[in-house]
Amino acid sequence: MIASLRIALFVLFALSISSAAPAQTAPLFHFTEPPGPHPVGLKVVEQYDYSRTYRPATDALGKPYQGERARPLQTLIWYPAEKTTAKPMTVGDYGQLAATETSFDKPSMLLQHKEWLEAIKPTLAMPMWAVRDAKPLSGRFPVVIYAPSFSAMSWENADLCEYLASHGYVVIASPDMGASTRNMTNDLTGIDAQARDISFLIGYAQSLPNTDMSELAVAGFSWGGISNLFAAARDNRIDALVALDGSMRYYPGLVKDAGDVHPEQMMIPLLFFAQGDMTLEDQAGYLTGPDNQGPSVLNAWTHGDFVLVRMLGFVHVEHSSMYQRNEDIWKRFPQEQIADYGRADGIVGYAWIARYTLHFLDAYFKHDADALAWLKKTEHPSTSSGQPTARQREFLQPSMPSAPSSAARASITPKISTQPCRRNRRISS
Repeated sequence: MIASLRIALFVLFALSISSAAPAQTAPLFHFTEPPGPHPVGLKVVEQYDYSRTYRPATDALGKPYQGERARPLQTLIWYPAEKTTAKPMTVGDYGQLAATETSFDKPSMLLQHKEWLEAIKPTLAMPMWAVRDAKPLSGRFPVVIYAPSFSAMSWENADLCEYLASHGYVVIASPDMGASTRNMTNDLTGIDAQARDISFLIGYAQSLPNTDMSELAVAGFSWGGISNLFAAARDNRIDALVALDGSMRYYPGLVKDAGDVHPEQMMIPLLFFAQGDMTLEDQAGYLTGPDNQGPSVLNAWTHGDFVLVRMLGFVHVEHSSMYQRNEDIWKRFPQEQIADYGRADGIVGYAWIARYTLHFLDAYFKHDADALAWLKKTEHPSTSSGQPTARQREFLQPSMPSAPSSAARASITPKISTQPCRRNRRISS
């Protein structure tokens, strides 16, 4: 019998610092979760999707374009690796990848990327986990495609990607780009471009010797959290979705206008992280454009398991570890701050995002009974780092199938809030 599931997880973080504190006392972002049992490798592959044209036939001077016109996809692959003494990547090493995102043989840093590097300058020397070109661990591992936010770089959530790889997943990402420009466009053409990138990366994953293609999820932050929905509607190789405050929640009009994306027919599990609630006044000011008008995607998720983690102390950009490292973000933070949740709470909250994502994937892909039980718990023990746990969880009729799989999905009618967020206004990042 297909079980009925109605779950809402409310996550509140204990205060560790007030945002009113002087800037010099604010903690720099650092990932607090311990790594899994595997060292992490990173491979950067420069490849093209020859089925699509990215650059025009003529250059800015009207002369024939010299060079490859196919769509460039700088592909990052995080994977379980063998132990090595080589130095791991730093935040700055990830940042330098921006210079060759679209021009593999001619490094050139765009102004927007230069500004990014300046904004994360205090953390550039911070070591990460991945070792470039480390020898892959033997075996095959489930695959996670990561879809970045609006116009963002592939490594915007490198901490989460490395974390999953350390626990036995191959994670693959490419930058978020428009159909023919480096910057994404907030329309169906833009979504379709990223959705096709996702499917291209799935095809590429099939060629790798360490991937288990029988289990594949697509995770996406913001705009990547609507493109992954479109990809799943069109690509039956996708077995689960993870959305970090995904735009599927905020742009139901685009989902409706697509014509071939039907959330009410989706039968795969969805893990959705939602930022703090809005006032009715904010909601009325946001839901005005045609892109925002349409049936709620989350309420329509009635044939696949649905787990909602409500990040009540979070603003939109805190769902990205690299955004949390960006000092320009924190300069604007007081305008968006929820209650008195401060910068240190973002560090704690991000750790919870990593834990929930790992347990969700382990439950569905590795059929881990302990991970499933963890998802169903109403309370969790303190972390090894001593950070406080969530103060409150509320489960609405917590009934989940005992052995979730692609062959046995749970039908749900979730009680959720579909209110959009201030931070998400037209950023969609």
